[in-house]
Amino acid sequence: MNELSATPAEAEAAVAFLQSRGLARTIDTAIVLGTGLGALCESAADQTSLPYSEIPGFPRPGVSGHDGRLVFGALEGSRVAFLNGRVHYYEQGDAAAMRVPLQVLALLGARTLILTNSAGSLHSDWYPGSVVVIRDHINLSGTNPLIGLQSDSRFVPMTDAYDERLRKRLRTVAAANGISVREGVYMWFCGPSFETPAEIRMARQLGADLVGMSTVPEVILARWLGLRVMALSVITNFGAGISGASPTHAETKEVALSGSIGVRRLLRAFLRPSDD
Repeated sequence: MNELSATPAEAEAAVAFLQSRGLARTIDTAIVLGTGLGALCESAADQTSLPYSEIPGFPRPGVSGHDGRLVFGALEGSRVAFLNGRVHYYEQGDAAAMRVPLQVLALLGARTLILTNSAGSLHSDWYPGSVVVIRDHINLSGTNPLIGLQSDSRFVPMTDAYDERLRKRLRTVAAANGISVREGVYMWFCGPSFETPAEIRMARQLGADLVGMSTVPEVILARWLGLRVMALSVITNFGAGISGASPTHAETKEVALSGSIGVRRLLRAFLRPSDD
């Protein structure tokens, strides 16, 4: 049964632990790094970090390509914290696995959460290596990270889950820096097996542009916490049956690593101070 066993006290205990180690910092922006995208935090200055395994209440990622480290630093004048790696629903059957880390980021002052992931393309002309800004999602998984929460706060509106102002700023920044980005709808499949060709056809008919095994639970949790959300996908493969594709995890990690260069440029430009 998927119940929210984590309490605010657990997040507060994690913050107290970070403070006792001299690691807790007030932050402006939190960034979650997906499969193969861990290198994005390497460009942050004045870094301090700690493995999830040492922080009370934090989950332990069990997927290659997810280091499982909380990293504090500065990027383009912004105080940032990276969750270098996530725990997926398919690892433990818990859609709320990332609840405590996200609560900790909110307690440390974050108001904006930027999520990154690797995703499969449902369009033959959306090639691997491309970057897509998520504008909406489809969740037909049958689960939700707020199941079991005994409060009316669980009824979270999702109309503007992906903040339009953040997306508009990102599009403007991308254009100014000559970085090509698309916008699309992401459909969450729980994994860990990749989607079948029939499921890919269904996803296209329902209006999805991308498929993946993460992000949606974190978006729901972030909106529950009152965080503004923006999400970026690096296309790492075509969905099953598109252009003869048969996705693999090795392919996902390899392409994500090369695609992270564009995402790094984009995020640095996005975080630079502006007049708007």
